[in-house]
Amino acid sequence: MNEIGEDSVNEPYKLPDGWRWVKLREISKEFVNGGTPDTNVLEYWDGEIPWITGADVTEFYVSKGRKYITEAGLSHSATHLVPKNTVLVVTRTGVGKIAIAANDICFSQDITGIICGEKTEPEYLARYILSRADNLASIQRGATIKGIIRTDLENLKIPLPPLSEQHRIASKIQDLMQEVKRARTACEEQLEAARALPKAHLRQVFESEESKRWEKKKLGEVCEFLDSMRIPVNDSERQKRIVGKSIAKLYPYYGANGQVGWIDDYLFDEELVLLAEDGGFFGSTDRPIAYRVSGKCWVNNHAHVLRAKRDVIDLDWLYFTLAIRPDVIDFVSGTTRPKLNQEQASLILVPLPPLSEQRRIAADLKEKMSHAERLRTSIEKQLEAINALPQAILRKAFRGEL
Repeated sequence: MNEIGEDSVNEPYKLPDGWRWVKLREISKEFVNGGTPDTNVLEYWDGEIPWITGADVTEFYVSKGRKYITEAGLSHSATHLVPKNTVLVVTRTGVGKIAIAANDICFSQDITGIICGEKTEPEYLARYILSRADNLASIQRGATIKGIIRTDLENLKIPLPPLSEQHRIASKIQDLMQEVKRARTACEEQLEAARALPKAHLRQVFESEESKRWEKKKLGEVCEFLDSMRIPVNDSERQKRIVGKSIAKLYPYYGANGQVGWIDDYLFDEELVLLAEDGGFFGSTDRPIAYRVSGKCWVNNHAHVLRAKRDVIDLDWLYFTLAIRPDVIDFVSGTTRPKLNQEQASLILVPLPPLSEQRRIAADLKEKMSHAERLRTSIEKQLEAINALPQAILRKAFRGEL
């Protein structure tokens, strides 16, 4: 069992002068358990006292949940009203989430409240516990409902500087976290814009004035359906077939929305377009229902296998005409698991300019899509780096390096 409350003689790391290691119970005025009023007694609910659960802990400061209870509800449950600045630790479902009460609140049994002592800054303490979120999650106990037991929480060791230094560090962390939040928001907006580029590029082509003059043909007229060659293999069987084999001897195994695994043999060895049969993103305005594959591969029965008639349609053009097609929902049947059967798929209309024009436009689209993919990947890496900053900031803060 991984312990977070090490014995007092074993300091996790050396602290700056004036700091000391203490156990959480030594600097806490009170630990408060949560509880739930009788759910069958209606007059216990719809009161004025905020009552939160672990699911309501979505921000660092929390002031209300989705429910309110009455004074009677408060007196007929194990929960207690705690004051502003109580540190809230989710100790059951959602372990690792930490917040501070922004006002007087009470809470459910999946939260433990920590009322700080006079020499402890609540935000400093909450930020430190948050920095140990992974450790908290790793020490959950219990057979039926896992969670953090109170003893483990009480024994959590805290690097404690003087109160004035706690205030300074807490304020500095808050400023830096705001900067991270602004950077994250800006990056997420950039990522959203980058993800919208493929759709915009396709719309620019297929909703242009020029496209209105193009001939249209049914999908079944411009490609062959190779569906009879597909063979589904369940996951457990595939695992048996690939165990002990190097990746160099395996082949991609494709389904409705892309590669779903590997297998030790192949059914196809050419350039093809796969179109979702069931389980696809039918009706979506930004998620593809088709994709290109090339070389040796295996396809299951959840994707149609299309071979372009090269004297009629360019393979890349075929892919781009099918990639994002919300109108295909009109050809889909079934409600539980929508299905695009072969008969209906063959009726989908495909715009068909002259072959030379298809190739020219497809080549331009490929270049634009490649750029959009590089941009998306670059921004995702930036966002990943930004998301790693909070823990890096907390690590520095609690080693006296901030």
